[in-house]
Amino acid sequence: MLPKQNRLRARQDFSTVYQKGIRLNRFALGLRAYRHPIDAREQPPLRVGISISSKVSKRAVVRNRIKRQLRSAFRELLPKLENGWDLVIVVYPNALQCDYPEFLQQLKQLLAQTEILHGD
Repeated sequence: MLPKQNRLRARQDFSTVYQKGIRLNRFALGLRAYRHPIDAREQPPLRVGISISSKVSKRAVVRNRIKRQLRSAFRELLPKLENGWDLVIVVYPNALQCDYPEFLQQLKQLLAQTEILHGD
């Protein structure tokens, strides 16, 4: 699990990311990212949500396995990520062909392209 402060959960937060955020895609994953307005005070923590529809797989077991792999990848990347962002990871049907290292690589590429990932 991700730490509680790093989870994007509210429907309104997902809607804000979809409406106002930037959009990038890879083979199996899409990224929607919304940066909070820069404030003189401390930035809010980075929050992550995962969106996976039943079009990816009809079986909940398969969808949940993919979500667990993505959460694990984010836990590994969390110390290198910049605060002040809300992210939604959209999973495409091609994700069925991917394993953990491929998810990690695609996430790194997407996050580096949006300049959220630093270091490495």
